[in-house]
Amino acid sequence: MTPTDRPPAPVGTAARTGRPAPAAPAPPAPRRGGPGPALAAALLGFALITLDSSVVNVALPAIGAGLGAGMSGLQWVVDAYTLPFAALLLSSGALADRIGASRAYAAGVVVFTLASAACGLAPGLPGLLSARAVQGVAAAVMLPASLALVREAYGDPARRARAVSLWAAGGTVAVALGPVAGGALTTAWSWRAIFFVNLPLGLLALALLTRVARSARRPAPLDLPGQLTAVVALAALTFAAIEGGTEAWWALGTALVFFAVFLVIEARRRHPMVPLGLFRDTTVVVAVTAGASATVAFYGMVFVFSLFFQQVLGLSALGAGLMFLPMTGLLAAVNVLSAKVAARYGARVPIVVGQVVAVAGLLGLLAVDADTPRVAQALLLVPLALGCGFTLPPLIASMMEAVPAERAGTAAGLLNAIRQTAGALAVAVFGSLAASGVAGSLRASLLISAGLLTLTAVASLRLPRGRA
Repeated sequence: MTPTDRPPAPVGTAARTGRPAPAAPAPPAPRRGGPGPALAAALLGFALITLDSSVVNVALPAIGAGLGAGMSGLQWVVDAYTLPFAALLLSSGALADRIGASRAYAAGVVVFTLASAACGLAPGLPGLLSARAVQGVAAAVMLPASLALVREAYGDPARRARAVSLWAAGGTVAVALGPVAGGALTTAWSWRAIFFVNLPLGLLALALLTRVARSARRPAPLDLPGQLTAVVALAALTFAAIEGGTEAWWALGTALVFFAVFLVIEARRRHPMVPLGLFRDTTVVVAVTAGASATVAFYGMVFVFSLFFQQVLGLSALGAGLMFLPMTGLLAAVNVLSAKVAARYGARVPIVVGQVVAVAGLLGLLAVDADTPRVAQALLLVPLALGCGFTLPPLIASMMEAVPAERAGTAAGLLNAIRQTAGALAVAVFGSLAASGVAGSLRASLLISAGLLTLTAVASLRLPRGRA
């Protein structure tokens, strides 16, 4: 029984004890404007985060031409955002609990909006990369805080589930619109427009947030040593993949050392950022590895084909964005269908089938070259999106079911952090391959992605049977 459920003290209690009866606890502050503004603000912020990770790809050639950036510079434009986003997701949920979800979300939106303005005004590549890194930090704070806002706004589990579905749909729509919006803004104005468009959206999210009551603060331990070593390890590993040369070996060694230190810290801490015991569960291991493989395939191919469409085929940024429209436009529908299949046949069926379809799509893309008709190229990308979109929802649900309820937030942060890290490494590795020629590297990137998904599809057969 919670304090608010406690019945009032019976009459005469104060007289018998000689002490005044305890005062009834104050009721929680009412939500101003109902739950709608909280959901709208959270959905808009999540869409902003997701949009910023996909809108940049088609603008990369224009950014390179405008700032004189080579292939490694373009890789860092993507990964300077993704790396801090991935690394800080591991502990940003605890931060949101400590200071309150509404405060964390507001701070994240303000910093993200200001960093977006700095990206659009960047005079050179170093300024752009610095602002992109700040964007990534802010996005890591915003993501768990936005979901916490939805959780607080809806007390009824059924309404909460529908609200979370809408929140997730906002991210899916942003993924679909990202390449087209980026291409249209870059072609009509400049690559800087893809960052300036965040300003009115960020201000709208803040305006909505003024109609949401402040969130309560909750004690939540922060694992600062673990967080620091994780950031250094991931940054060094990405540097090794992008820069190459002699420095790459030093960076790789640094990554391995700090990763080993990270494991020691997490094994010894009372409240670790990443409880290593989670990895004793087969479902958790399969979910993490399969989710990483699907992210490598999807985001890695969007990166490589963005370069292929513009640098090899000579398409404009808008033309390249439109080439992705059949691929990304089906994601929301496939997510819904996947959930229905999992509910009827169990999660293992859509997880395995989705990965097999994605592998088939990757192998089909091996036939693409400069002479392939444009319509055929766009349609050949569709099976990859269908497979990845079919795989991920039941994969995430399976991992959430496999961990104790008190670990759900930690597991969600871990899964998203590993997926974002996989996406950053895919851009690093595939971009390094593309430095020697986009057309030639395309096949190598496709084979790497297909190989990873084949391995995790086989591993997914170990998932338990039964309905979700």
